[in-house]
Amino acid sequence: MFWAKRIGQDSWQFPQGGIRESESPEEALYRELREETGLQPEHVEIIGCTRKWLRYRLPKHLIRRRARPLCIGQKQRWFLLRLVGDEMHVRLDITTTPEFDGWCWVDYWRPAREVVFFKRQVYARALQELAPLLFPDGMPEDVASLTERGSR
Repeated sequence: MFWAKRIGQDSWQFPQGGIRESESPEEALYRELREETGLQPEHVEIIGCTRKWLRYRLPKHLIRRRARPLCIGQKQRWFLLRLVGDEMHVRLDITTTPEFDGWCWVDYWRPAREVVFFKRQVYARALQELAPLLFPDGMPEDVASLTERGSR
């Protein structure tokens, strides 16, 4: 999995972004992918996406009450992509305000264990739903325990 390091932090996550009013989730995917990673539609193949919106709430202490619009969490559609282009197309500095300053490939389940605590459940749910697309013969054993812990 493509795992990206937030700029200036020791915090890692998947690329993600907002959907503009005039965009479909797929259009937003390609725009955000280009802005955050430099990858173009021809560099990736969509393998699948989550059936429903997945949600998480920010912890109260992280809500910026003076921000407009007020953000209390996110609802997300998750896409599973395959890189079909070359890694050299990954450019984290494509915009004037990059979100990431590093990236690496990691094991499929690692992000659900390492992402910031308030996103772990949504990561586990998304990865569990998308896993059959990569693991048609069944998920590796450690996932069952991960998703059981995440659902408590």
